[in-house]
Amino acid sequence: MTRLHWVRHGPTHARAMVGWSDIAADLSDADTLGRLAAHLPPDAPVIASDLQRADQTAAAIAGARPRLPADPDLREIHFGDWEMRGVADLADDARLRAFWDTPGDVRAPGGESWHEVCARVNRAVDRLLAGEPPADIVVVAHMGAILTQVQRALDVSAYAAFGHRIDTLSVTELHLRDDGWHAARINHRP
Repeated sequence: MTRLHWVRHGPTHARAMVGWSDIAADLSDADTLGRLAAHLPPDAPVIASDLQRADQTAAAIAGARPRLPADPDLREIHFGDWEMRGVADLADDARLRAFWDTPGDVRAPGGESWHEVCARVNRAVDRLLAGEPPADIVVVAHMGAILTQVQRALDVSAYAAFGHRIDTLSVTELHLRDDGWHAARINHRP
């Protein structure tokens, strides 16, 4: 069995849709970072998205764990023209409502659809698990990337997956067993 410990990066305090914008995480909460690092398997390799908020968080919790090269396929949803805009700024945008209410093929102008995000993150996970994967892997990523894997593990619709909360610095533990993916815990706060 392989266990993926998905960690959402530290907070950015942005009040907008942050996808591929490369902004820093606030990692000033040393107590929370310490509890998180202590909760994770001590020998598990750590991989992160290539965006600095994920990479910085990975560095803060890795300790002596081996680091794998950052993977851009673990990035957040690409929000295109909606990037760094608040939902209130786009309240009259029917496409925005459709993106969240009927996720699938709807995409932000210049961005990507939910199906495209899922395919991208699934590729990254499948590469990570190719060959003889370690028993535990820590993956530091983003809410959208993590939700793609919650959807995969629970075998639910994207809309149902969106119903799960993924807090910053939380752990979502997903297991790959002989009979497929299983969710051990979602949005755990150590």
